[in-house]
Amino acid sequence: MARFQFIVFFFVLVAVFAVNPSSSYRFAIVEPNSGFDSGLDPDSESLLFHQDYSPPAPPPPPPHGPSVSCTDDLGGVGLLDTTCKIVADLNLTKDVYIAGKGNFIILPGVKFHCAIPGCSIAINVSGNFSLGAVSTIVAGTFELSAGNASFASDSAVNTTGLAGDPPSQTSGTPQGIDGAGGGHGGRGACCLTDTRKLPEDVWGGDAYSWSTLHKPWSYGSKGGSTSREIDYGGGGGGRVKMNITQFLDVNGSVLADGGYGGAKGGGGSGGSIFITAYKMTGIGKITACGGSGYGGGGGGRVSVDIFSRHDDPKIFVHGGYSIGCPDNSGAAGTLYDAVPRSLFVSNYNLTTDTYTLLLEFPFQPRWTNVYIQDKARATCPLLWSRVQVQGQISLLCGGVLSFGLSHYGTSEFELLAEELLMSDSTIKVYGALRMTVKMFLMWNSELHIDGGGGDTTVSTSTLEASNLLVLRESSVIRSNANLFVHGQGLLNLTGPGDSIEAQRLVLSLFYQIYVGPGSILRGPLQNASRDAVTPKLYCDRQDCPYELLNPPEDCNVNSSLAFTLQICRVEDIIVEGFIKGSVVHFHRAKTVTLESSGEISASGMGCRGGVGKGKLLGNGIGSGGGHGGKGGRVCYNSSCVEGGITYGDADLPCELGSGSGDYSPDYSSAGGGILVIGSMEQPLSGLSLEGSIKADGESVKRLSRDENGSVVAPGGGSGGTVLLFLRYLILGESSLLSSGGGSGSPAGGGGGGGGRIHFHWSNIPTGDIYQPIASVRGIIHARGGAALGDGFSGKNGTVTGTPCPKGLHGIFCKECPSGTFKNVTGSDTSLCRPCPVDELPTRAVYVPVRGGVSETPCPYRCISERYHMPHCYTALEELIYTFGGPWLFGLLLMGLLILLALVLSVARMKFVGVDDLPGPAPTHHGSQIDHSFPFLESLNEVLETNRAEQSQSHVHRMYFMGPNTFSEPWHLSHIPPEELKEIVYEAAFNTFVDEINSIAAYQWWEGAIYSILSVVAYPLAWSWQQWRRKLKLQKLREFVRSEYDHSCLRSCRSRALYEGLKVAATSDLMLAYLDFFLGGDEKRTDLPPRLHQRFPMPILFGGDGSYMAPFSLQNDNILTSLMNQLVAPTTWYRLVAGVNAQLRLVRRGRLRSTFHSVLRWLETHANPALETHGIRVDLAWFQTTACGYCQYGLLIHATEDCEPTSPQCVGETAWTEIQPRYGVGAQKENSPAHLRESMLYNQNHTNTEDYATRRKNYAGIIDVDSLPSLKEKRDMFFILSFLVHNTKPVGHQDMVGLVISMLLLGDFSLVLLTLLQLYSISLLDVLLALFILPLGLLLPFPAGINALFSHGPRRSAGLARVYALWNYMSLVNVFVAFLCGYVHYNSESSASKKIPFQPWNINMGESEWWIFPAGLVVCKIMQSQLINRHVANLEIQDRSLYSKDFELFWQS
Repeated sequence: MARFQFIVFFFVLVAVFAVNPSSSYRFAIVEPNSGFDSGLDPDSESLLFHQDYSPPAPPPPPPHGPSVSCTDDLGGVGLLDTTCKIVADLNLTKDVYIAGKGNFIILPGVKFHCAIPGCSIAINVSGNFSLGAVSTIVAGTFELSAGNASFASDSAVNTTGLAGDPPSQTSGTPQGIDGAGGGHGGRGACCLTDTRKLPEDVWGGDAYSWSTLHKPWSYGSKGGSTSREIDYGGGGGGRVKMNITQFLDVNGSVLADGGYGGAKGGGGSGGSIFITAYKMTGIGKITACGGSGYGGGGGGRVSVDIFSRHDDPKIFVHGGYSIGCPDNSGAAGTLYDAVPRSLFVSNYNLTTDTYTLLLEFPFQPRWTNVYIQDKARATCPLLWSRVQVQGQISLLCGGVLSFGLSHYGTSEFELLAEELLMSDSTIKVYGALRMTVKMFLMWNSELHIDGGGGDTTVSTSTLEASNLLVLRESSVIRSNANLFVHGQGLLNLTGPGDSIEAQRLVLSLFYQIYVGPGSILRGPLQNASRDAVTPKLYCDRQDCPYELLNPPEDCNVNSSLAFTLQICRVEDIIVEGFIKGSVVHFHRAKTVTLESSGEISASGMGCRGGVGKGKLLGNGIGSGGGHGGKGGRVCYNSSCVEGGITYGDADLPCELGSGSGDYSPDYSSAGGGILVIGSMEQPLSGLSLEGSIKADGESVKRLSRDENGSVVAPGGGSGGTVLLFLRYLILGESSLLSSGGGSGSPAGGGGGGGGRIHFHWSNIPTGDIYQPIASVRGIIHARGGAALGDGFSGKNGTVTGTPCPKGLHGIFCKECPSGTFKNVTGSDTSLCRPCPVDELPTRAVYVPVRGGVSETPCPYRCISERYHMPHCYTALEELIYTFGGPWLFGLLLMGLLILLALVLSVARMKFVGVDDLPGPAPTHHGSQIDHSFPFLESLNEVLETNRAEQSQSHVHRMYFMGPNTFSEPWHLSHIPPEELKEIVYEAAFNTFVDEINSIAAYQWWEGAIYSILSVVAYPLAWSWQQWRRKLKLQKLREFVRSEYDHSCLRSCRSRALYEGLKVAATSDLMLAYLDFFLGGDEKRTDLPPRLHQRFPMPILFGGDGSYMAPFSLQNDNILTSLMNQLVAPTTWYRLVAGVNAQLRLVRRGRLRSTFHSVLRWLETHANPALETHGIRVDLAWFQTTACGYCQYGLLIHATEDCEPTSPQCVGETAWTEIQPRYGVGAQKENSPAHLRESMLYNQNHTNTEDYATRRKNYAGIIDVDSLPSLKEKRDMFFILSFLVHNTKPVGHQDMVGLVISMLLLGDFSLVLLTLLQLYSISLLDVLLALFILPLGLLLPFPAGINALFSHGPRRSAGLARVYALWNYMSLVNVFVAFLCGYVHYNSESSASKKIPFQPWNINMGESEWWIFPAGLVVCKIMQSQLINRHVANLEIQDRSLYSKDFELFWQS
């Protein structure tokens, strides 16, 4: 319809040109059948054409006359067909036409003038044209056609002010005496001041020749005068046309400026310059500017059609300077560049209020670019026009482009381009704008659309930027009507000051909209004028407008809809600035993100009246408006008025908030507006909020008075509506979502009621696909407004959500808390009911289920991964309860252990054999061999052979000192005993001792390995030590037997046969000795010495009194043969067996207490039997080493009651003499109670032989009195003796083995159960219990099996001792397990300890963590005791060895 009206206007409009006294005129439109009332001064009214009002182009000029000659007419040198040179000044008085085939040269400094207005100089040569330096051509018209042309430095072609008559039917020259400037390319300036008109409505000479701007050929117009008598106006600019075939070099000036009008005349307008060439160089100046004057002249027109421009000549077409009004220079002319088809309008930064006219733009071919810059002002004054270019429209540096007339806002305009770039510039539209560009960039620029002319057909403007629309540096797009902005790319309001505002604003189809910090989107305008299009608010409706819940899909502007600001069909919306409107709607968007500085607001944008409006008391105090909550009432002098009522639907609200009352805006408050995000059919995918969304009611913050001066105290407005159709919501810590009521007046108004907030969730996921639909950490409220004085606060509004499905509750449909279930639909938290407690195991807690719990039983989980569903038992408890519980499991386990133990016993008897099993063997009275201690008797001892042969040559037994440990190995003394000095060479003996000691020493690494193993696995350390001891003994034997040459012996036969020395050791490898024998060639009758000659004779114990190496008296052939000289072999064997039986009970570290039994036995059993043979034995210690280690043994000497003459005896006097000789201190009744120590030395003896026979080692006798003062060292394994020690045999070996088998199996079972229990705590605890000490828990079982199934008593006893060590060391692992259980139990919550311990009701819960470690300790202690008995049964087959009856002992 609007387009049809425009076409009718085109045919019926008549252009009338009227000149008013002020020499200014303007456009107006006359519509058919309508009166003409423009509101202007009748003298200045005029009617203009709808289309281009410039006259048609004048007819072509007549052809030039004949050419002048070079020499005759011009006074030059040469011919025009060759080369013509102008060598002197020439003043012409008429038009000149110069033509030729040669060159035309004006030499430097020559003046070629025709200074007559309109005078024409035309030059047409085929060759070159040259204007020399400082040469000038002056004319009204200058035409040049040449092959090449050059304008030297300081040369000039000047047509300034020499214009002829402008085209007819143009108004370039102003009328009147206002001194206005002339017009051409731009209007001339007029300094007339008319308050009834806008500055842009006043101008001087008008523009013309728009249609020929690409080939301009019009004179400029003369400026106006300030006097009727004298014409002071400046002349118009002339014309310049250059048609150069090839090369054009411009280093001079080409001028077509308007003439100067001075202070009394207007400046002339610029003329025309049209240049065509193939190539152009130079840095000259080309100008067609308006002349300066009282009113500046308008710029002319310049067009250049040059294919190649290498330099940048200065081209100016700006308006002239206005002396009478410096801020209003003449309008800029036009510069058209034909090659890129670009139009430039530049005013050279001269301020002006005068416009350059832009009329119809060409369609074929279209212009590429249009530039309006440097404070130039351009306008399209038509009723309808289309500005269309192929490329870019740029407004730069203060450029202004306007469409339509300011007093007629009913026009329509189209702007089509690839890009619209604005920098520090302005676009003004009076009417409606239809803009279509791909890229719209604004920098500190403004786009104002005035569509408030009242015509609804032009009340909507459309801005389309398909790729990019960016506003920066306080750029503004503003419309007082409807504005539709759409595109397919990015809309970016970058920062502070950037804004898009309209009475009704729609943004659509963008991929992303970014509202930067400080930028604004607003609809409606904050301070709209009265003629602005005003959106209608539905304040009297209680129901929802249909379009709020089901908006149309097209996203077009529709004035019948309720929206004032709509963002439609946008992928992502990011808000860091401010969005405000009365009814704001986000439709068909995917995500909306509000950063902390962002805000979407409809606060105070609702109704001032409305359904729930407040009421006034007679004194001017009003109640608050109501909506979601009732408005606060007010009272005064017992007179009260209620607040506004509640209205709307809390489950789907869409109403505007109500105000205090629909009266004067100056002293009333408005309710909140409506914010709708999403729709029922198209909910928002996600809303991320760090900023705020507000629809609060307006607060009254100041006192107001009406026209009569009375105080008016209105109440606060009620909150509006926030309706969110969402799939997901994120509210950050700084976020705010509010629809609160406004505060009442400080003079006592009531507070506004709260509004309504509703979350309409779409497709709430349930069950296994449930995901939280909201993350809320900010503030959400719909509180009532506050009140002061006699007012009351408003009631709170409502915050609701979609009813949640089963298992979910609350506004945000969260999962019901753990331990509750919900089997109905609804949002009330009370619908989540507690789960039955009796269905929850002790070690279980309820677990949240994805999607909530909708039915019972409620899901739960065990409090730790070590517990297993469904009863939350540990793996151990599952095993126990599988077999009926702790008691029944224990009984079954016990029965199984007994059964397995019986099987083991049977298997052991089958494997070992009945004959090998130890047991009490009968003793045959009178037999020569006693089997009491068989493993201490060698084969020669049993057979009693060769004893005489060995003893006949034995001279002396020299004992090694030291216990054969890595820290104190075996070693011999370098001083040979007196008994050996007769058979050895002392020097060679010392060398022999050095070699022996070096072989006996250990390497450092052997001791290091032993130390490490002692810490981590002592049984392995013992095995390592015994292995190294055995290797050491082998090396010593090999050395003495085959490697040593026996050079220390005096006997030649012994040296030759490698005989005379023998190394032996006890079975425990702790005591070694070196026997010396005669070679047979000594021929000594006193050698070897008899037994009585050896008295007192020491016999050292093997072992060290430890569990693994008890003290033992070593017996061999030599010792038996020697003792056979006085004692029968059977007596001696029985004595050795009895001593060893007593020595087994001696414990290292407790020698003072355990040696008592040995001393007592010697006095009660040994000595009474030996004294009949004339000898006696005493307990003694020998050979203390440097480290304090001493060896213990027996000291054999003659008795005191022997016959003095007997060769085998010595009397008491003789023993008294022997005592100092052999260094043995005896304790008598009158002796002090301490250990006597002495060194054998010579005390006043008469001969050397006595000295030699009396010399002995350092020694001392131990008796009952000296025993308490005995000193001994205790090592780290002393505590071992309390659990593992040698005991007396108990017999019943089969029963002991059976019990040990049971305990061994029970131990292993408890170990497995303990590890299983620890595994239920953590794998780390299992590893700690296993490897501290390494595998200490597991190794006792294979060690015990190995010991039980070994052959031979001796081997079985040794392996049983190793088994005992492993059993003892495993207590460390048990302690670690105990510690792990204790730490775990004390770290558990009180809930796991709530069941008290009841010995009669063991349930294997957390409080019974100690049972298995404690059972292991008891089991291992019992094993230790039984192993001690088992070893004793193996090693002591004859229990009569411990008989207290003297007769029974010796008769057995």
